[in-house]
Amino acid sequence: MHPGTIADNNPDKPAYIMAETGQVFTYRQLEDGSNKGAQLFRQVGLKRGDHIAILLENHPLFLQICVAAQRSGLYYTAISYRLQEAEVEYIVNDCGARVFITSKDRQSVVEKLVGKMHGIEKTYMLDGVIAGFESWEEAIAEMPVETIADESTGISMLYSSGTTGRPKGILKPLPEGEFGADESAALFQKLYGATEDSIYLSPAPLYHAAPLTFTMGFVLSGTTCVIMQHFEAEAALRTIESYKITHSQWVPTMFIRMMKLEQDVRLNYDVSSLECAIHAAAPCPVPIKEQMIEWWGPVIFEYYAGSEGNGFVAINSEEWLAHKGSVGRSLSGVLHICDDAGNEVATGETGTIFFEGGGEFEYYNDKEKTDESRHEKGWSTLGDVGYIDEEGYLYLTDRKSYMIISGGVNIYPQETENLLVTHDKVMDAAVFGVPNEDFGEEVKAVVQPKNWEDAGSGLEAELIEFCRERISHMKCPRSIDFDKELPRHPTGKLYKRLLKDRYWQEHKTRI
Repeated sequence: MHPGTIADNNPDKPAYIMAETGQVFTYRQLEDGSNKGAQLFRQVGLKRGDHIAILLENHPLFLQICVAAQRSGLYYTAISYRLQEAEVEYIVNDCGARVFITSKDRQSVVEKLVGKMHGIEKTYMLDGVIAGFESWEEAIAEMPVETIADESTGISMLYSSGTTGRPKGILKPLPEGEFGADESAALFQKLYGATEDSIYLSPAPLYHAAPLTFTMGFVLSGTTCVIMQHFEAEAALRTIESYKITHSQWVPTMFIRMMKLEQDVRLNYDVSSLECAIHAAAPCPVPIKEQMIEWWGPVIFEYYAGSEGNGFVAINSEEWLAHKGSVGRSLSGVLHICDDAGNEVATGETGTIFFEGGGEFEYYNDKEKTDESRHEKGWSTLGDVGYIDEEGYLYLTDRKSYMIISGGVNIYPQETENLLVTHDKVMDAAVFGVPNEDFGEEVKAVVQPKNWEDAGSGLEAELIEFCRERISHMKCPRSIDFDKELPRHPTGKLYKRLLKDRYWQEHKTRI
């Protein structure tokens, strides 16, 4: 739906609300502000297919800027506000952005980038300026409020989180057709029962693919969105109650954080308004999801997909209870499970997951990585491993890059991680391979205890025994270390490489 239509029909309806402050942006404000942004983009010379880069926290103007870019036919690259100077510099230069937009809140990082962003022609800052930047607010204030003459649909070009190396931009073809003619409203209504009266909660950073894509889709469908600036378990429950949230999106880590709250705190909030709670990004431990469905009711919806848009697998609560651990059946593209030689394996056997007939994509400036993601038959993969049951339901095993090879046996650590986080004394866990002179690798766990006072040899022994009683001994950690906090992305992804590198580097140093 075109935001101008919504603004004309219902100008005072909230387009989005900042949860912590209650600040409201109406559809008229969204329409006018994004029109001015689009006019500015044209004034500085941007045309359809050009790129901009955005480095912002969950700022009140984040969505307005994205809508301005999208209605201008631009590629917009939202960058994690947690990245440091060299990481931001790499992405800005790699994506080919001509305009860079940030905020005063990011000053400590961006002030070091002046003169280093080679393709940037204009740099704008919100909430004040520093040397080398112009004020975004002042720049758009001078722009006309009318729509640009050549309005067309743009799209985000986001970068992978870089958990296993340098991030890569995911480039998809620009959508054809007029801006506002997308099918988000019909899709959300069909899959999730969303209407213009729904209220959608986004508790995650907007620079990430799923929160940005879903929030943009909902807001451009006429649904009011509530944006949390930072996720905190109890605050999320308070927001659901306060704003009567009907639809929301989560990652399993958030479910775990909420389940780890004291019961009297957790059950103190009214979540009965929830009609749909969507989750993705990582496999959810079966016991955690069982508890979430028992608590919130059969409103939990899961999907498996990637920023690449090459396929979409989905499952609702009823289906999941009959196929526990599954992420669903494919709604977009045909699934194939293949061995390392590219041959399809039998039903129930594990292999690399490929999609046939899904959306097109490439990894920007990286033909080698693009080629690696393709099967000889043209199918594409996200690099995940899993299997399909006889009814066509997909089960994820792990990322192929996380596989541990111990004594010639392939071990996928996700199962062990999912088990460890169900222990009452565990808040978070990471499992990966470390060097072993006899077997090549052995299974290692790093655990974040719920209470740091519990960390030590006693808890280590308790957790190892906890695993050995429940899963194959070869999947169990041979040793466990403790950290006060694991390096986890706000979207739930674990920077396992940072932990793993620590142990492999120590091994190389000893050699």
